[in-house]
Amino acid sequence: MRLLSLVTFIWAFSFSFIGVYLAGKLDSYFAVLIRVVLASLIFIPFTNFRLPNRFKLKIMGIGIVQIGMMYIFFYKSFLFLSVPEVLLFTIFTPLYVTVIYDLLKGKFNPLYLLTAGLAVTGAYVIKSSHINEGFFTGFMMVQGANICFALGQVLYKKLLENDELKNIKQSTIFGYFHFGALAISAVAFLLFGNTAKITPDITQWAVLIWLGVVASGLGYFLWNRGATQVDSGILAIMNNAVVPLGLIVNFLLWGQNINYANLIIGGGLIIAALYIHKIIIKRSQRSMAL
Repeated sequence: MRLLSLVTFIWAFSFSFIGVYLAGKLDSYFAVLIRVVLASLIFIPFTNFRLPNRFKLKIMGIGIVQIGMMYIFFYKSFLFLSVPEVLLFTIFTPLYVTVIYDLLKGKFNPLYLLTAGLAVTGAYVIKSSHINEGFFTGFMMVQGANICFALGQVLYKKLLENDELKNIKQSTIFGYFHFGALAISAVAFLLFGNTAKITPDITQWAVLIWLGVVASGLGYFLWNRGATQVDSGILAIMNNAVVPLGLIVNFLLWGQNINYANLIIGGGLIIAALYIHKIIIKRSQRSMAL
């Protein structure tokens, strides 16, 4: 729990750093690539290269999804949404964590669709006065990032429950997590990168180094390690802790002109959706226990 709390504080600054200093100014594929390269370099000295290939590939696969694909969706979303909007729309992640965890166990509650619909309504209210094609694109990109992040957490948690990996030192295997992300980030940059926007200034380099070394390198290691120490319920809840912290950081340091009434009403609907979702889960657990 303490590890998840520490990373939440670190990540609270990432949204504003990306939205203020990188989005629209630096090629997003390049920014993702540099961030992942830096994170990968940190773990090379600790990596156990004698790990069985089947585990190497599984961890790399998780990294491809949780970091590589997630970052590609995430960075692009800032081109269409404000920092507070991106933050608020990440609130769906706990729902995805729960749904994915349940699906991997072979069960699904159709009432989840009700909570998802209510949450989408909340998102609509937030931007109802300025709805445009770009907003929907940005919203869907954040959801793509949320799903990738949730799927990666659940898969990593389940992988570390394997008897052969239960007692392994996680720092010796986490490099593969970043190596997987590096592979897909490099391919994405080669295919879609804009070479006219790959010359960061000093401030942008500082942001990229902080994001790569601290937020990614240290942050994801501590987060995924913390995920193996708690149950799926706590993990789902902690995924939302970054939202209020991130909003506070953005409002205090980079205050943006947004419609606070719509944000409060729409945010309330999204929170209500998550609360209903939590009730559904509890009732399902009770019925299973009877």
